[in-house]
Amino acid sequence: MSRGASADEIRKAFRKLAKQHHPDTTAGDKTSEEKFKRVTAAFDILGDAAKKKKFDAGEIDADGRETMRGFGGGGGGQGGQGGGFSQGWSPGRQEGFDNIDLSDLFGDILGRGRPGGGGGAGGGFGGFSQRGADVRAKLEIDLEEAIQGGKKRIAFSDGRTIDVSIPKGAEDGQTLRLKGQGSPGRSGPGDALIDLAIRPHPVFKREGDTLVMDLLVSVPDAVLGGKVQAPTPDGAVTLTVPKGANSGQALRLKGKGLSNAVGKRGDLIARIVLMLPEAPDPELESFAERWRSERPYTPRRRPG
Repeated sequence: MSRGASADEIRKAFRKLAKQHHPDTTAGDKTSEEKFKRVTAAFDILGDAAKKKKFDAGEIDADGRETMRGFGGGGGGQGGQGGGFSQGWSPGRQEGFDNIDLSDLFGDILGRGRPGGGGGAGGGFGGFSQRGADVRAKLEIDLEEAIQGGKKRIAFSDGRTIDVSIPKGAEDGQTLRLKGQGSPGRSGPGDALIDLAIRPHPVFKREGDTLVMDLLVSVPDAVLGGKVQAPTPDGAVTLTVPKGANSGQALRLKGKGLSNAVGKRGDLIARIVLMLPEAPDPELESFAERWRSERPYTPRRRPG
């Protein structure tokens, strides 16, 4: 296969090498694992028509960087041993690349050296440096941010800070991948992996994609029924407390919970809790005394 191999031929060669060195078939083999990474990185150049054209013309090196045309150095000059580019890999030249099997071409990029290679700066082009390492960080977000999305700034140990876009419906334990925000490398930086954690909320408790909260209701509203204000992650709403409501009775607010795996929001369950006035009320106490003596009753246990 010649240096001017077609895109289809390149893909076939890539698949062959990737299959040969894939971690699933070479478990524990660090050498194959490293080659798999480098073959994949090499395909980023050879599988891109524009990059391959520049690579063939010597306009970029195996790391995807632009080459320095006319560079010389030491006493060896271009193609010499004392400096500059190694023989057979001068910018704009393709000597020694004709009729090379594409797997050998991949081998060149993996670091087996350029044809006719020597020392000097050519050594800098002989190995393919993989991209930088991925970095990982944990980001705590509020419940409202998980539901509504937003922006958060995170600082890394190397002093960098980046703004992270929290998607709507983010889940606890979800990992966001930020391309090119990892550690630097000669063939490009790695990625940043951001693990999301939803902070405990002072009002709402999570039960899967359902939120549960206590709804404080006065005795008159519980006895007579009434309208009360209730908090939700999207803002306060007005709820109707039914006449004769009891503690533990649940009111359901559709679609006010957390998002599930398919993006549908769960519900918010408001559990009624009867509250007496904080300060003693003589009139209420007098009424209760009369009620207890004239109309005693035993509270029934609600099922479930």
